[in-house]
Amino acid sequence: MYYITTAIDYTNGPPHIGHAYEKVLADVLARWHRMKGEEVYFLTGVDQHGQKVQQTAEKLGITPQEHVDNITARFLALWERLGISYDSWAATTDPRHKACVQKILTSLKDKGQLYKKSYRGFYSVRQEQFLTDKERDENGNFGPEWGEVVELEEENWYFRLADQAEWMKQFVEKSGSFVLPAFRKAEVLNAIERSFDADLCISRPKERLSWGIELPFDPDFVTYVWFDALINYVSFAGYLAEPGSGLPEFSKLWPADCEVIGKDILVPAHGVYWPAMLHAMGFSDEEMPTLLVHGWWNINGEKMSKSIGNVVDPNLLVEEFGPEPVRYYLVRDITTGKDANFDADRLVMLYNTELANDLGNLRNRSINMTRRYCESVLPAPGEYDDDASKALRATMDQAVVQFSRFMDENMVSDALAALNAQVSACNAYIEQQQPWQLAKDEASAPRLGCVLRHLLECCAQTGYLIGCVLPGASSRILEQLNADSLFQGLTPSVLSWGVLPAGHRINDPAPVFPRILSEEEKAKLAEKAAKAANKQG
Repeated sequence: MYYITTAIDYTNGPPHIGHAYEKVLADVLARWHRMKGEEVYFLTGVDQHGQKVQQTAEKLGITPQEHVDNITARFLALWERLGISYDSWAATTDPRHKACVQKILTSLKDKGQLYKKSYRGFYSVRQEQFLTDKERDENGNFGPEWGEVVELEEENWYFRLADQAEWMKQFVEKSGSFVLPAFRKAEVLNAIERSFDADLCISRPKERLSWGIELPFDPDFVTYVWFDALINYVSFAGYLAEPGSGLPEFSKLWPADCEVIGKDILVPAHGVYWPAMLHAMGFSDEEMPTLLVHGWWNINGEKMSKSIGNVVDPNLLVEEFGPEPVRYYLVRDITTGKDANFDADRLVMLYNTELANDLGNLRNRSINMTRRYCESVLPAPGEYDDDASKALRATMDQAVVQFSRFMDENMVSDALAALNAQVSACNAYIEQQQPWQLAKDEASAPRLGCVLRHLLECCAQTGYLIGCVLPGASSRILEQLNADSLFQGLTPSVLSWGVLPAGHRINDPAPVFPRILSEEEKAKLAEKAAKAANKQG
């Protein structure tokens, strides 16, 4: 079974474009593996504990649970609008998760991996962690990324992180799949050198923070939010679950094939703390998950930030452009693992150019010409088969191979580029063959039939493959080609030329990718409609 999961979203504020990108990316990959015929378990959810949640709830005059429930509802509504096809939902207030965390804490304490001590140091309220001198800048100050920093002295429980240092270094150095893309591996290795000077504080005293999972062996403390949150990847996969819990069988899922996370939480949380925790829990090198690390969406070259006020609200994007243009843009205009600059104008340009103009126009012309010249029936293969048609078949086969390879490598933008290149080749083929001219000469009927067959076949295969990115649009394309049933049971690995049989009857065309109009274009259309209405009056 292919197990894909995302970082759970912290429920102290509404979703932003980074949350949306991560979920759409994971959803596209999950749908791709389902297309391949694999059984998929797609987990996502919310991180609901922590000091910031407690403080915000107090300011709002509500309970922490009411606060996280309100924010969680906003995440759930957005994922529904964007068509995120998750199989299971993780919420860290779930009793099953709490039970798993407490079992792990008890086991680690019994193994001597947890101990209690007093510590005095500087604490970041925003990041909910103690800081060291390594976090100071050249002037000796803690930077703005840490928010409010206070000096604390308190007793807490610690995880023996330093015990895992040598194993971690050897594991990361020899592993080729722990961190993807591969260039992110150096960040983890550098972090290992910095992160093992001290052990990890994994508790907070209840007198300061009550909103968390209580330590089972010391009820005066709750679990540090990051230690609690990371465990969701195994708790909701059935680790240490009681019979009848409703959770899956852990051995069928673990290790996770793909944990999709942002680069900002790679180190130290996911790249250092998480594998160290798993190793201390008894997991082997072969049982470590794969981390797929994505970059940030910047705006005007700057990182999006609430303090700057340049955060993009994905709900507003969906309201203005619709879910399909947003889904397409989020995985088309960014290379997995790297940063990109958010630009609403590029969203419109990519959608209008690659989908409305290129793929949409290809589908519309191909179906309309088949209706007009062949009464909506796919011509049988004839003797005519020129070099241009052979070349189009070859590029279609190549596009399937390239699309599949890029998707297997999690490079969605490159996969879509391969499909776009094939659509461009089809449109060039139309201009070269000029079916409207062939239709005027009865002697050219075999050549015309060959051209239309090639165009409809390419539309069908392209429409099928794009389904992991735009499932609704794919369904509409295949429905118009009357080809839904023809692709059932097919997987990309066995997809080959000739899916549409001779004599196959297609349906009528309908808009699949309506253009996104500018305000000027909308005004012109309104003016034109008004003039037409006046004439009729």
